Amino acid sequence: MKRIILIIGVIFILSGSAFPGVLSFFGKANKGAAFEEVAVTKRDINASILATGSVKPIIGAEVKVGARISGKVEHLYANIGDRVEKDQVIAEIEKKDLEAQVAQVEANLKAADAGVGVSKSTFWPVLSAETDYGFKDTTYFPQTGENFAGLKVTMPLFNRQNSYTIKQTSAVKEAVKAALELSKVQLSYATIKAPISGVIASVTTQEGETVAAGLNAPTFVTIIDLSRLQVDAFVDETDIGRVKVGQTALFTVDTYPDKEFTGRVKAIYPKAIIQDNVVNFDVVIEIDNSQSELLRPDMTTSVTIYQEERKGVLVIPRAAVMKEGNSKIVQIKQKSGNFERRSIKTGMTSGSDIEVISGLKEGEIVGIKQE
Repeated sequence: MKRIILIIGVIFILSGSAFPGVLSFFGKANKGAAFEEVAVTKRDINASILATGSVKPIIGAEVKVGARISGKVEHLYANIGDRVEKDQVIAEIEKKDLEAQVAQVEANLKAADAGVGVSKSTFWPVLSAETDYGFKDTTYFPQTGENFAGLKVTMPLFNRQNSYTIKQTSAVKEAVKAALELSKVQLSYATIKAPISGVIASVTTQEGETVAAGLNAPTFVTIIDLSRLQVDAFVDETDIGRVKVGQTALFTVDTYPDKEFTGRVKAIYPKAIIQDNVVNFDVVIEIDNSQSELLRPDMTTSVTIYQEERKGVLVIPRAAVMKEGNSKIVQIKQKSGNFERRSIKTGMTSGSDIEVISGLKEGEIVGIKQE
């Protein structure tokens, strides 16, 4: 019996010595997790939207140059990377047949012109096309008269049929003149000129190849004006309502990660782009031309669009703010070192920071709960 009582006593003694340690362990857990301490500061912040996009030529700055006639490419004066000016010759299609056609029509025009002269000289010399030959419904018979020298002359018969003959030969001449103009225009198609100034981006036809012009004109080269570029930024549907034309935008490209390019919002596409069930809107950024020489089409961009700026406002990290219903709560460090809860009112957000409108003072310490 004494042995049993002794064992029970030892158990109570051991339990008493371990119990404070157990209490100490659970007491620390109840004190809550540790906080990262951050001071409330006053500074300038900007409301902004982040987006990704790419550099693209503006409308009209990328032109595919093709041919309007079929034939063999006799000369090609362009290579990738070459600088060309507007109206510079970049290719020529074989044109001997077109030159022969022009020469033939010019000969026809001379023949038609001679035909008009013969038809006029057959009749009374005084008549001319400008007066409609003076004959519409009247038939004139031969008669004798005197010219200014007093000589007797006999005037030939002239009627409506004679007037028609002169009109007909004149009309033939006008038709041949029109055909000549058409032949010259077709001949001009054999010389391919640059429609804009820019850089040759691609060449899809080689010298000596035969091209066939149909509904789709065969492309010779593609020209891009690198001074006329823009950024197409894809903005999420949750942010597009805050984007306005004229807002300032900054962007970077992977090639120059330490350089910021500037621009402004020029247009917002009304139709969304849906990809993998994600809805984005295309926002066009007009690039500052003084910086565009470093950019190339299809470069990937990281874009920041600024909505507004606040100067000298109280700012804390967004991670320090907790929501409880309609209230926003932060943990404030007291002089004792403990943290207590306080309700605050917030304003504009800027990246990972948020503006504090009321509830805090500059220099106070807020806690960010550590996970």
